[in-house]
Amino acid sequence: MKYNSTTDKKIVVSASQAIAQGISTDGGLFVPVEIPHYTLDDISELAKLDYRGRAKKILSDYLDDFTKEEIDECVEKAYTKEKFGSDDPAPISFEKFGDTDMNILELWHGPTSAFKDMALQILPHLLTKSLRKTSPDKEVVILVATSGDTGKAALEGFKDVDGTKIMVFYPVDGVSPMQKRQMNTQEGNNVAVCAIKGNFDDAQTGVKQIFTDKDLIKKLNENGYIFSSANSINWGRLLPQIVYYFSAYANLLNSGKISLGDKINVAVPTGNFGNILASYYAYRMGLPINKFICASNSNNVLTDFISTGVYDKNRHFYATISPSMDILVSSNLERFLYHMTDGNDTLVKSWMTSLKTEGKYSVDDTTKSKITDIFAGGFCDDEKTQQIIGEFFNKYGYLCDTHTAVAVSVYKDYVEKTGDKTVTVIDSTASPYKFSKAVLEAVSENDTLPDDEFAMVDMLSQKTNTDVPAPLAALKTKETRFSSVCDKSEMADFVLSTLGVQ
Repeated sequence: MKYNSTTDKKIVVSASQAIAQGISTDGGLFVPVEIPHYTLDDISELAKLDYRGRAKKILSDYLDDFTKEEIDECVEKAYTKEKFGSDDPAPISFEKFGDTDMNILELWHGPTSAFKDMALQILPHLLTKSLRKTSPDKEVVILVATSGDTGKAALEGFKDVDGTKIMVFYPVDGVSPMQKRQMNTQEGNNVAVCAIKGNFDDAQTGVKQIFTDKDLIKKLNENGYIFSSANSINWGRLLPQIVYYFSAYANLLNSGKISLGDKINVAVPTGNFGNILASYYAYRMGLPINKFICASNSNNVLTDFISTGVYDKNRHFYATISPSMDILVSSNLERFLYHMTDGNDTLVKSWMTSLKTEGKYSVDDTTKSKITDIFAGGFCDDEKTQQIIGEFFNKYGYLCDTHTAVAVSVYKDYVEKTGDKTVTVIDSTASPYKFSKAVLEAVSENDTLPDDEFAMVDMLSQKTNTDVPAPLAALKTKETRFSSVCDKSEMADFVLSTLGVQ
């Protein structure tokens, strides 16, 4: 199994090289040259396994320069009952929600209460093993741009991992108070956190510029360091996410909700396009999926792209109550376009160049048609998001966060428009307690809310008779370790000063 760059397919690397580098030297993203194919019999066999068994099978088919023992070790260390609360880290809630067959895939039972744990608990193990194969004499510097959840999940996954240092950049006014506290109280001797004056796209662009700065890379190399990424631009972040779509299908099979071969829909709240792209890879591997429902908040650049074929980031940026989706440059769309054009790296490069220089690009009619055949897009503003949270709780007793509510809203609009009642998996990407103010407002319309974040958490727990996740409750007494704020142009300087490199 080899990997090449989305913008120069002549660049070909091994799986371990793709994970160790994070991003190609030409600035493109690594994609598998071939995608494994599973038959219905293969899927039936997966259904007989637990989550860890399913993960081992899927990862081994993509990481063929890893030994069976290495993959087994990575999976067993990542998906423990201690970290995820049960033997199934990605359970489905089968509660009935009116006349629509929604199955809520709960991806937030990990140590940071967000779906990013599903990949970022295993990535450190994949990365350190990759580095032993490719750069055994180097220490890796992990750079992360975050719109909220990735930062904490990456910090938690990499804390005190030998041979690594991790630095996280987040928009100073673009994450929830709980997300900010999660990052700024992070423990570990190899971690650093810095807020930037700008939005997530500024942070993401800054990290990509650092990765392709040849002088900076040379300087770090001379000092024994190499760069890598824990964002979903790293194949090692994206690959583990494929597993939970196969696992969801297997759980639906085992529950009797579907029969082998039945198609399902998936509805995914997404900003950077990584989570929904993982479901597309599952589809390409043979998972029976009928429609991908791409849910956006008011930053609806993806909705417009799916309906028009024009990707245009030149628009107002909204800071919403679903901040992990406050993104106008969806990095993983580049991988999707590569596959949609049958690996036309020249075409993908021209679109990515247009995005950098003009802030937009337009795909051809053939590509647009291929996308709309399988994708539907929709968006939901803050008012509707809170309406959905209140409705879901009051009608069905199910409390969801501000991102899951976006997916529910878009899915309901889709069903109303199309009449498509296919069994649907809806990704629930975070605990409602990470966004307690917005969720509390939705279920306590006439109550006066306290000013303190943790008082709101306690009030939400009492109001809804639900438990606060232990990792979030523990933040109340943690000491703040990081308070740095820098301009987006100073991110490289922060990296050098943190490493003590002149």
